[in-house]
Formats: sequence, C-alpha cells, structure tokens
Amino acid sequence: FLRDYNYYLIVNVFLYPMLKFSTPKSFNATKPRKAVTLKASEGSNRLTLKDLEAYKDPLLVRAARGEEIERVPCWLMRQAGRYQKVYRDLAAKYPSFRQRSETTDLIVEISLQPWKSFKPDGVIMFSDILTPLPAMGIEFDIDNTKGPIIQKPIRTMEQVDELYDIDLSRLEFVSSALTHIRAEVGRKSAVLGFIGSPWTLATYIVEGASSQHYRTIKNLSYSNPDILEALLRKLTIALTDYIIFQIDAGAHVVQIFDSWGGHLPPKDWDRWSKPYLRRIIREVHLARPHIPLTVFANGCGGLLERIAATGADIVGVDWATDLRDARHRLDVAAGDADSNTVCLQGNVDPAVLFGPKAAITEAVKDCLVRGGGRRHILNLGHGVQPGTPEDAVAHLFEVSKELGFSANL
Repeated sequence: FLRDYNYYLIVNVFLYPMLKFSTPKSFNATKPRKAVTLKASEGSNRLTLKDLEAYKDPLLVRAARGEEIERVPCWLMRQAGRYQKVYRDLAAKYPSFRQRSETTDLIVEISLQPWKSFKPDGVIMFSDILTPLPAMGIEFDIDNTKGPIIQKPIRTMEQVDELYDIDLSRLEFVSSALTHIRAEVGRKSAVLGFIGSPWTLATYIVEGASSQHYRTIKNLSYSNPDILEALLRKLTIALTDYIIFQIDAGAHVVQIFDSWGGHLPPKDWDRWSKPYLRRIIREVHLARPHIPLTVFANGCGGLLERIAATGADIVGVDWATDLRDARHRLDVAAGDADSNTVCLQGNVDPAVLFGPKAAITEAVKDCLVRGGGRRHILNLGHGVQPGTPEDAVAHLFEVSKELGFSANL
C-alpha cells in the first residue's frame, strides 16, 4: 500500500503537472515514437492508480525488463498458422504464401487470428525471415513442398558486391501491418516483430534452399571466408535497419531467429554468427534503447552463455535444456549467481500439445516453476507444430493465466 501511495504522490505532485502542461513532441532526433500525454479520468484533475495502469507497458515488455509483474506472460512461436482452421480456410482462398505474408490486410488478419482466439500476451507479426531479401536484390520463391528457393544463390564476391542497401520502401506492407496490429491490441498485448539472423539468412542465400547439412556454406567458410564475411556484413547492416523500421512501425519487442546457428560448432558460431548478432543488438540498443531484443537459436543448449554475451535482453531456450539450469548458467557467466541477469523465454516441449490436458497442465506448471516467476516469458521450446489441436493451445494459455506466478503453484 505504501509503495503504491508513494507512487501516486510522486506522479500527481511532480510528474503529472509537467506532463500535462509541457509534454515534448519528441525527445531526440532519431525519430522516436510520439510522447504519451497522461490523462486523468473524466471529471478529475488527479491521476488514480487505475489511470496509471492504463499507461503501463504490456506485461511481456515489463517481464523482459525485470520489472515486478502480476504473472508470467505467455505467447507461442508459430502462434499463427496451419493448426488453426481459420488460417487453413484463409490459405485455401489465398494459396500463395508470399501473398499471405506480403499483403498488409492478410498479414494483419492472420496475425490477429490467435489473438482473437486465445488472447496471448504477445502477438507476433505473420511474416517470413526471407521477406526483406528482395529489398536487397535477392529474389526467392516459396515452394509448397520444398520450402524457400533462392533463384540465384550467392557464392562469389562479384555477386555480393551487386547487392544493394536495403530499400525499406519495398517493405511498406510490413510497417503498415505492424501499425494496424499495434492499434488493434493496444497495451493489452506486446506486438512482436522479427528477423532471421545474418548467419541463418546466409544459409539460404548460399545453399539456394533449405539444407540438412549446410555443406555449401560451410565449405565457403573454409575455402573463401572473405566472401562469406562480406555477405554477412551486408546482411548485418540491412537487418539492423529492418529492425528499427519494425520498431518505428509499432513493434514492442523484436525477436532474432538464429534458426540454424545450432548447426555450427561453438568456435565457428563465435566467428560466423556471434559478432554479427552483437553488432545488430548494439546498434539497435543505441538507436532504440527502450526496445527488448530476443535471440533464439534452435538446439542452443551449448550456446546459451554465448547468446547472452551478444547483449540480448531475452534468451530463447529450447525444450532440451532445463530452464533452471539455463538460469543458473547465465547468472554465473554474468558473475552474479542467482540474480536473474537476463530474461529467459521458453520452453515447453511442443509435442506435449498432442497429449492429454493433464500433461499440458503439468508441463506448463513445471516450466513456470523452473523459470522462477521473474524475467521469464512462457513459450514453447520451438514453434507450434502443424496438426496441433486448437483446444490444446487454448488449454495452455488458460493454464498459464490461472497459475500465474510460480509462487502460486
């Protein structure tokens, strides 16, 4: 009570008069989001605690920052997609994946389908990690059976030199979609943008398609490392701009998918992924310091300390790693054991959603307990799998909201 009362006094006596009469239009020259003017309830000239609640950042953002939260937030990777009937019906009407992921109205509709069904604490934009490539001069197709196909794989320095700076005007459908999603969910949920990491995008660009063994790009790293370095540098600059572009359009959080980083030995990850992730995160933090950034690498158990060292605010953890162990390892690596130095995201096994509701409840409960209740975002250890029962996803969200803090378990 005293904490809330003191907060009330500070805001009304000191901050509210200043915000009411002299709210600046902006606070720096790097195009920040517009400043918010706090408004008291109608008929009052004082802010109440209820009024202040309306101006809080979304729960997920506050959890990422390590603030006190009323419960652990929850969203799911591949939250929008084929497991939902409404998505399958829409996909039948618009069979081209690129049309669905590059048309503003369709992006918004698909992104909001799970929001309308489950009210998750995060709404991630429906898109693809390859979406920005044509804006750099790299064309691709999506085959319904083979997946992404790069029309002209890049394997020479001449091809790298031909790439141009990212043309964000060709990605207006992304910014427009994020703005519409943000307007729809308000502060009830965090809006998430995302990119693929430079290394992960490079695997598609060099291999020409999805790969099991990544022989072509790994051979390039051994035989012509200067070519791969030049490609990764260009991708890093472009992706940094793309993240800021998403933030300015409305993203509260941006996730970086280093999807194929786990296929590199640790020492090679240190060379071919880590420095480029660090540069992106450093530059975005300088330009937009209020935005949390997540790094998720599938099969990342052996890379956790390295991922945290990139400067990521949130570290995604797959289901093969014990969340409590992950917390301890990262705190020790930071030199401050048991201090919750970084936010963790994860890590329920997606396969449990094919099991009975009792198993889902137990999996969520175990994850919350191991997450510790603070600086934890409940998620799967990977994306929702095709064929997952919708009622199982609904049950996961219901349980996450009922159990809340691990202290209540």
